Amino acid sequence: MCKKCSIEPVYVLQNNEQLCKQCFIKYFEKKVLKTLRTYKMIEKGDVVVAALSGGKDSMTCLYLLDNYCKKQGIQVQALAIDEGIETYREVTLKDAKKFCDYYKIPLHTLSFKKMFEFTLDSFLKEHKMNPCTACGIIRRYLINRGARELGATKVATGHNLDDEAQSLLMNQFKGNISFSAKLGPITGVLMHKQFVRRIKPLYFMLEKEVALYAVLKEFPVTFVECPNAQGAFRLQIGEILNNLEKDYPGTKQGIVYSFLEILPKLREQFQTEKGAIGTCQSCGEPAAKTYCRTCELLEKIKPVKKK
Repeated sequence: MCKKCSIEPVYVLQNNEQLCKQCFIKYFEKKVLKTLRTYKMIEKGDVVVAALSGGKDSMTCLYLLDNYCKKQGIQVQALAIDEGIETYREVTLKDAKKFCDYYKIPLHTLSFKKMFEFTLDSFLKEHKMNPCTACGIIRRYLINRGARELGATKVATGHNLDDEAQSLLMNQFKGNISFSAKLGPITGVLMHKQFVRRIKPLYFMLEKEVALYAVLKEFPVTFVECPNAQGAFRLQIGEILNNLEKDYPGTKQGIVYSFLEILPKLREQFQTEKGAIGTCQSCGEPAAKTYCRTCELLEKIKPVKKK
């Protein structure tokens, strides 16, 4: 039973404390609010855009961020990316629109088709490439570009603690330690005038906690998985972490909290090695090389050209 309310619990914390529906919601919202305040994610004068996929994480992030920003006199806008994934994205975009209409949040959508004249599905039919890699490169490009065009100074994403732990382990296994320097509650190491910094309000929340919160709040979420995720490296890492978490509770938190202890040094080293970030000679977006990863990708698949 919930110790405070003497009601049947819906969730049990790692310390075995049982929480009823209302106590869980309070616990969840208080923890996210603490993250926002501790890392000063939203500051006076910020223009905030939330990346919205229509899934449980981005919807929960947008809801809590909108509530928080309203008290600061800041309007939050939502930005969705339509990759063109049949039987999947149209479902989540429909949920996203329903959510934004209900909570009166402006929603903007950018699509692969309109921007690059191809969908992810058509791209994968013609080019052999890891679908998650191709999708991730172009999605990040469009989110940054779209948010900047909306005047954003911050982009909020729905990444949770599970996502962060998975990314850290993936980078470790692949030897991409420098990639981890870009992670954290507020991402980015090297600044660029065209780069909109990203914040992760759900950074310390477990994925199962986010899912439960979305269900309890009755958000219009269709729990559907991207068809390209099957067999993905991230999915396999997620399964490994879930098994470890089951046998050794606190594993995910341990990975993330230990990472945060070394993050300042990691970023310091990354800044020294990389120096200043450059500008893509093709599109003008931030780039580590002569061309950004999106333009490099588009160059490989000519004659398809970006508008």
